[in-house]
Amino acid sequence: MSATSSSPAPTTGATTFRRSDGVIMVRVADATAMPSLLGSGDEFLRILEGAFAARIHARGNEVTVTSVRSEDAKTSDESSIVDHAVDLEDAARVIDELAELVARGQALDRRVVEQTIRIVRDRVEGHAADLLGEHLVTHRGRTIRPKTIGQKRYLDAIRSHTVTFGIGPAGTGKTYLAMGAAVRALRSREVNRLILTRPAVEAGERLGFLPGTLHEKIDPYLKPLWDALQDMMDASELVANVERGVIEVAPLAYMRGRTLNDAFIVLDEAQNTTPEQMKMFLTRIGFNARAVITGDVSQTDLPSGKRSGLVVASEILNDVEGVAFARFDATDVVRHPIVQRIVEAYDHHEALEEATRAARAARAERVAVAIAPAVQES
Repeated sequence: MSATSSSPAPTTGATTFRRSDGVIMVRVADATAMPSLLGSGDEFLRILEGAFAARIHARGNEVTVTSVRSEDAKTSDESSIVDHAVDLEDAARVIDELAELVARGQALDRRVVEQTIRIVRDRVEGHAADLLGEHLVTHRGRTIRPKTIGQKRYLDAIRSHTVTFGIGPAGTGKTYLAMGAAVRALRSREVNRLILTRPAVEAGERLGFLPGTLHEKIDPYLKPLWDALQDMMDASELVANVERGVIEVAPLAYMRGRTLNDAFIVLDEAQNTTPEQMKMFLTRIGFNARAVITGDVSQTDLPSGKRSGLVVASEILNDVEGVAFARFDATDVVRHPIVQRIVEAYDHHEALEEATRAARAARAERVAVAIAPAVQES
């Protein structure tokens, strides 16, 4: 289907193609899928037009993709003709991929459309329906699945490695997908228990000054893990598993001195571990155990000057067999679009600050070199 040899073949069955000069007609096999495929007010087609140099129109169960080359053929050089041809093929392939997703029962939204465009444009191996259509857990009619390429690669790493680090900004699904993978592993009897933990480090307060018992002080920091579990199983199932010790949610300090066999372990907010705590946790992993460590190194609550155990681990364990690192960025944010823009703005600001620091250091070094002879003479 693609104009390049590296592009995968189209899916089978969702659509058929008919090509002529500067036009591809995509016929969708299931006409009832068209409203889902086009989006409200043809929203998804407009997204495609914005992404590719193509004009896209739908009529009945046919979508016509027209190259803009036909509109400015007199001014197009050879390279632009090739680019238009690639855009034409890519736009048609995105429609094909989206039709396959709809055929498999997946609801489309702006995020899925944008990720499908990214898959096609970046020549990612495989089809969008396979990459974005994986089911982790289904509960009360709601299916938890990867929504970005980064999330899919993260789940693949969890499946194929004993220890997986998920590092990236808030809203990228690091913890939620890890919890989904843990629940799936438990239900498929790959492991016998789930252990979910967080370091009891808080932003700006000390536990000793908070009211209540130790359990009451710690429980708010573990609540996000409970919330995720409640999204994935009924209350009766959750309570029964907790009472039998099949599911344990506890502070990181409770892991000391234990060997965790036959378990799926999730360490959340790992940026707030010290190097010593991280080493302690990683050496708790026993036989037939799998661990996922998640964190955002830009949101560390450790005392000033204290290095994060997550940062140190990423420096030490990068090349260790059985350990994988999945790194997320703003394109993987699946919360409100404003969150993605906020993350991108902070990343841009940090990059500017780093460039300014580097420039100052270089300038100071030049000054030092320039005055060195004078200092030696004196």
